[in-house]
Amino acid sequence: MTIATGFDVAAVRADFPILGRTVRDDKPLVYLDSGATSQRPLQVLDAERDFLINRNAAVHRGAHQLAEEATDAYEYARGAIAGFVGAAVDEIVFTKNATESINLVAYTLGDERAASVLGGRALGAGDTIVVTELEHHANLVPWQELARRTGATLRWYGVTDDGQIDLDSLDLDETVKIVAFTHQSNVTGAVADVDEVVRRARAVDALVVLDACQSVPHMAVDFAALGVDFAAFSGHKMLGPSGVGVLYGRASLLAQLPPFITGGSMIETVTMEGSTYALPPQRFEAGVPMTSQVVGLGAAVDYLEKIGMDAVAAHEHELTVRALERLTAIEGLRIVGPTEADRRGGAVSFVVDGIHAHDLGQVLDDEGVAIRVGHHCAWPLHRKFGVAASARASFALYNTVDEVDKLADAIGVAQGFFGGR
Repeated sequence: MTIATGFDVAAVRADFPILGRTVRDDKPLVYLDSGATSQRPLQVLDAERDFLINRNAAVHRGAHQLAEEATDAYEYARGAIAGFVGAAVDEIVFTKNATESINLVAYTLGDERAASVLGGRALGAGDTIVVTELEHHANLVPWQELARRTGATLRWYGVTDDGQIDLDSLDLDETVKIVAFTHQSNVTGAVADVDEVVRRARAVDALVVLDACQSVPHMAVDFAALGVDFAAFSGHKMLGPSGVGVLYGRASLLAQLPPFITGGSMIETVTMEGSTYALPPQRFEAGVPMTSQVVGLGAAVDYLEKIGMDAVAAHEHELTVRALERLTAIEGLRIVGPTEADRRGGAVSFVVDGIHAHDLGQVLDDEGVAIRVGHHCAWPLHRKFGVAASARASFALYNTVDEVDKLADAIGVAQGFFGGR
């Protein structure tokens, strides 16, 4: 891949063979579902395959050459990912996905051994956990469960009419111990004012947990600069393999948390009477890890860094501007979220009068356009907007303006089919 000056989307697309295939009666594939899962470039596929062919072995376990090479590849990826998100190497924990990362934090914070992280007292009755109505179920249900297990109260920020977090809807007080929110909504595309949420949380000494699944693949993100305590993201949404996620945690906090899953690899000593645990991140990586997937994710990070995240963000902003222009001009179509491209990303959800989202998705599929339909794992948010389901187009660095136009044209085909215009 060679990108000399500016952003060469044609050069990028050449790295993704799947984008050249056809679907539904030989129509060119228009893949606009990267918010669900992204496609992988050859560089990622080759890195994973090369590892499996030449270096496959258990990491941190053997003294032989293959084990050493496998461990080096695994830890190289950790270092690359840490640098990519502004973290220290020992602040990066590998999990199987972002959902597991958030569950790790929610589960361990409910353990009485985590009291030192929460001001010296275990979470319990009288304490408050705060989320928002924007959340993906992965950043809502674990906190519901934590509240149920500990007796804490769950409260939430509401959402404005244009799909932003309504910071005026809730005042934080000294009972608040945890504030968890999404960096960029997977439904409305709205980008949160992280600085302001962190400021409010710090004013009451609350921990901050960030769902960064929809931000890390699309913009430059520095967790240390943002000031969050924990953050989660997934490999498969950022050009990497499925089966690998990342938890970022401030080193001083990870050191105070008990383990989530126990077994091999995460121990320091074991006797029949009890065990002591390794330092982070190994404390949270029990068993044989998803080694080749981690290597693939490291390659995905290298790929994105060669292009530059500012260039990626600028290209995707152009796509979002075009999408909002085309979609807002369609009679009977309503955007679920901000209609201005500023402070939003490239996940654009919408509903069309007289056409159920699933029916719309089927017609678009017949036209070769792949989108997401449903509630996008965000039922409460859809109820807030009074819709059972929406259609969502989500863009990535390999999409083009022409593909955005094909989306709009395909919606017109659907309206014609269902008599909408």
